[in-house]
Amino acid sequence: MTRHARTLPALVVSIFAVVSGAAPGSAENAVRVAIESPAPGFTVEGHVHQAQLTGHAAAKGERPEHFDVVVAIDVSYSTTTASGLDVDGDGIVGVNPHNELLPPGSYDESVRSTDPGDTILAAQVQAAHALLESLDPDRVRVAVVSFSGEVDPLTARRKRLNQEDARLEVPLIADFEAVGRALGAVLARGAHGATNYAAGIRIGIRELAGLSGAKSKPREGARRVILFLSDGSPTLPVGRGDVVDAGDKEAAIRAAELAHKAGISINAYALGPAALRYPKVMTEMSRVSLGTYTPVQRPGQIVTLLQGITFANVEDIVFTNLTTGDFSSDVRLAPDGGFTGFVPVAEGVNRVRVTALATDGTRGSVEFDLKFARAELPDRGSMAELDRIRRQNKELEIQRMNMDIEAFREEQRKQLEIDVEHRKDQ
Repeated sequence: MTRHARTLPALVVSIFAVVSGAAPGSAENAVRVAIESPAPGFTVEGHVHQAQLTGHAAAKGERPEHFDVVVAIDVSYSTTTASGLDVDGDGIVGVNPHNELLPPGSYDESVRSTDPGDTILAAQVQAAHALLESLDPDRVRVAVVSFSGEVDPLTARRKRLNQEDARLEVPLIADFEAVGRALGAVLARGAHGATNYAAGIRIGIRELAGLSGAKSKPREGARRVILFLSDGSPTLPVGRGDVVDAGDKEAAIRAAELAHKAGISINAYALGPAALRYPKVMTEMSRVSLGTYTPVQRPGQIVTLLQGITFANVEDIVFTNLTTGDFSSDVRLAPDGGFTGFVPVAEGVNRVRVTALATDGTRGSVEFDLKFARAELPDRGSMAELDRIRRQNKELEIQRMNMDIEAFREEQRKQLEIDVEHRKDQ
């Protein structure tokens, strides 16, 4: 599709947002939108009347540059339970045999998923793999931490007082292939033990802040986030590993408070039916660290939902063609604020607007002229990308049901109608 633009270095259109709801002249509140491709002055060619746009957006005055992210994965024994979805894509959805009417002895007592590839642990790992695919290694570093907690099978208490209940699988790096290998090792090692929230958070803090013993080097100006995934409540470090004690909860919340003091946000994902009851520990962890809480009733949905997160406080992006009156939400928004998508175009010059919705409800947009010429040969790669974007967005819409996004898109459709009529009258 964008054959000419792809042969050139990325040129950023230096036009920034005009924000609805921000104070006049208040640049620090602006939602900023920058277009990287197509470059100004070059013609986009395509076999069908769709032009691909790429760029970045950021809200609240943030510079859309660097992000350091720790993915904290719960590897406690309960994550051997079926996730409710076909995580490994083999056409078979694993179920927990203890919840099914099966003949006695069909499965061993220890089996909690009839398909080992569909466990909650497998869903967490697959979600992290999918997240990597949506991130830009030039702007984002990723670390992986696993947490659980070994317990004595007789007493259910910690095996050793000085044991490490969390493990740094890979430090903050931009080598996503190495991160992927570390995730594979987590899955191969399997699930075990109880659940120590505080241990996982503290290792994340150590790496992001570059504290004593860290294997990662902190970056000045980078936004720091912990993506915290768990299917249960904390049962360690206090008391028995099969009981949730007040001390376990307090340790987790105190760790989250330390994260906030270090400038780290915790985005918490609760996996399982209990998530809709908004468990106090997880919601408080996200609140005190100025992060977010997301309930995931069917744990397997985390694979899709983790791709829909935002580090840049940008919730949605839409394209409008003011020349043709077309509207498009066929946009893939990356967690770091990067976006790519397609806008319907006509041959010749098209006036295009790109509008961003921030998580606080403010908006920002940029307008520019895009010249399009029809090519004879189809660009199958671009059409395949458009199909992928549409499928992913459909899955996210089904699972998130975000009313703010729907209202934003409807508002943009109505604004487009007004702008098109205004252009006709001129």
